[in-house]
Amino acid sequence: MAEMMKVPGKDGDKYVPIEKRTGEKSVVYFTRDLSEEGLKKLYEKVSKGLDGKIAVKLHTGEAEGPNIIPRPWVKSLFEEELKDKDATIVETNTYYEGSRYTTKAHRKTLEVNGWTFAPVDIMDEHGVDVLPVKGGKWFDEIHVGKSLLDYDSLLTLTHFKGHIMGGFGGSNKNIAIFGAFVKER
Repeated sequence: MAEMMKVPGKDGDKYVPIEKRTGEKSVVYFTRDLSEEGLKKLYEKVSKGLDGKIAVKLHTGEAEGPNIIPRPWVKSLFEEELKDKDATIVETNTYYEGSRYTTKAHRKTLEVNGWTFAPVDIMDEHGVDVLPVKGGKWFDEIHVGKSLLDYDSLLTLTHFKGHIMGGFGGSNKNIAIFGAFVKER
């Protein structure tokens, strides 16, 4: 995951505050090759950093909704590039009422929308965990889907779209919505 850094210790991986992290800054890839092959090419660029249990975050859509990365592209990625990896599609339930508001409804929506070719973890199905935000400007902690901390790597497949009330949706929105329940100051 982008926010976690592996540090050996008797209790496994540890959270490392941002001021103590080493290494390069994050690299973001963008492509105009909107195709199954374009997705695989991007995966090849980032796959070296993905190890262990991999969370694959993407928007699985409202029931029969059109605003998703095409399932055949993702299915091909799972069948060809991720087939020997411990990879799981990850999502969370929504705050707003709709076809992904409860875990039961969400699972039905996943089935209706064809996300049946890979395991899917609805990470807040069993509650949330609280992570501190040291020195945060607007909040002191965030709540994330409980099983987020079970993953070693995070691959985010993001689509961009305009939202009438909220501006453009993309990586930040996609990652934030999937698990950030914020306790404001």
